[in-house]
Amino acid sequence: MPILNFTLTFISEFYRNYPKLAVTLALSCLTLLSRFLMNQRSRKVFLVDFTCYKPPVTQMCRREVTLERVRLYVNASEETLDFMKKTMESSGLGDSTYLPEALLREPPNPCMKEARKEAEMAMFGSIDTLLEKTSVQCKEIGILIVNCCIFNAVPSLSSMIVNRYKLREDVISYNLSGMGCSAGVLAIGFAKQLLQVHHNSYALVVSTENITENCYVGNDRSNILTNCFFRVGGAAILLSNRPSDRGSSKYQLTQTVQINTASSDRSYNCIFQDEDLEGHVGVTINKDLLVAANKAIKSNVTILGSMILPVSDKLLCLANYTMRRLNLGKLKPSSPDFKRAVDHLCAHVGGKPVLDEVERNLGFNDAYMEASRMTLYRFGNTSSSSVWYELAYSEAKGRVQKGDRVWQIQYGSGFKCSSAVWRALRNIDYDKTNPWSEEIDEFPVHPDNSDEAFPFSFEPSK
Repeated sequence: MPILNFTLTFISEFYRNYPKLAVTLALSCLTLLSRFLMNQRSRKVFLVDFTCYKPPVTQMCRREVTLERVRLYVNASEETLDFMKKTMESSGLGDSTYLPEALLREPPNPCMKEARKEAEMAMFGSIDTLLEKTSVQCKEIGILIVNCCIFNAVPSLSSMIVNRYKLREDVISYNLSGMGCSAGVLAIGFAKQLLQVHHNSYALVVSTENITENCYVGNDRSNILTNCFFRVGGAAILLSNRPSDRGSSKYQLTQTVQINTASSDRSYNCIFQDEDLEGHVGVTINKDLLVAANKAIKSNVTILGSMILPVSDKLLCLANYTMRRLNLGKLKPSSPDFKRAVDHLCAHVGGKPVLDEVERNLGFNDAYMEASRMTLYRFGNTSSSSVWYELAYSEAKGRVQKGDRVWQIQYGSGFKCSSAVWRALRNIDYDKTNPWSEEIDEFPVHPDNSDEAFPFSFEPSK
């Protein structure tokens, strides 16, 4: 009783002297408690397995060949070609990324038929392998979510999959478009919500992008960047809420967080599809990109940190916040150490400047960033599927052990940021279907010119 009386007296006096701070702390405690109770009641979501599409070697394209294709197809000026060359030399991309078949033909043939073919090769290639690995029957799939930002066909990509695999008529099917590079992890969060209400279900998530009809053919530097970074890729992920699948699954999904800052004009316009002055359609990447990315990532990380950081780190952050609010000394905001909360990081490979910002702002070291940088080097920016190539890299290296926590974080137009945290249910081995299986011993590499200045200024516009 004395302890209870003391506690009540302390709370009463604290509230009387610092009412606003007391309310803030109370609401924070209630939020943490509600999240804990919701996690106890929610259905567990397992990642049974995933596969990444590896295009045929005939689509592999060196940087010099990429420039030559742009010269032929885009009819770019020498100034544009010189800019692209410098950009790719300092971008972190290597000489073994992949372009669509249509852009490698003589002459290039970027039409709807070829765009469909690119989509089918990436989606069907990854799904075929996934179904073979897991032995799951098509009729067992109850949820289908497909995301592709910039290519929209009629019928939709999700309908293409339903038709190809003859999925059942009551399959819950969604086709996400225009959501940017963050849509892959966002789709995982969406599937998680659907699996909370549909019992004993499998959810198939397919993430890809399409380049065939979306190569920029003008000379605007802010639009030409997409030609420098984006490459062919795709991934298929099979999720389950069946308790019986736990033993055969690789991971359990523990947390998801989605942030959308599109209410800010600066964030909304930093990546924008539009026509240039000559009428050529392209995706403009302006100088506000890193500002918008930092803002969205900070908001996402703040929420995720409250979920996954150790209690001791949370208490230190709370103490730091309290002391700063009470003006008890000149303190800088606390920077939590996320290396204490996760064992592996899969950060979207938006480009070398973005990865540099992620490493600097989140305090990760080269070991944590290795999977991201090697994926950028080997496969380029495959958009929403990139984090799965990164996880495949860590698996191929034999680094993912039972109990390890994997953090996938993606960011893209809008501006949006999505996070997912997985816990490994066993030591993860890899097989021949892993896109890195035949070459993993060649990595990591240290790309040439990786320390050169990026030729496009990302300083925020005034």
